[in-house]
Amino acid sequence: MHHLLIALASSPAPSPSLRPGLSQDQVTPGLLGFLLTAFIVVLTALLIVDMVRRIRRVRYRAQVEEERQAAAEAADIARDDAANGNAGRTDT
Repeated sequence: MHHLLIALASSPAPSPSLRPGLSQDQVTPGLLGFLLTAFIVVLTALLIVDMVRRIRRVRYRAQVEEERQAAAEAADIARDDAANGNAGRTDT
């Protein structure tokens, strides 16, 4: 079995040739295929950039909202402590 694999790996590859009646233009995508593929690649790249930008914007908005909520809660706690006369005390 090992000898068969070595023989297959070392044998020369057959040279590719077209079947009779086919021309090179019939089996390749040509300029239109290249342009269409390039358009799809550029469009996909732009969509990925836009998606990353939108996700980043949502993440920043959530972070700002969390900071705003934390600041409001801290202000509420400080206001409640001041109203109750516990401004200088620490609970231990």
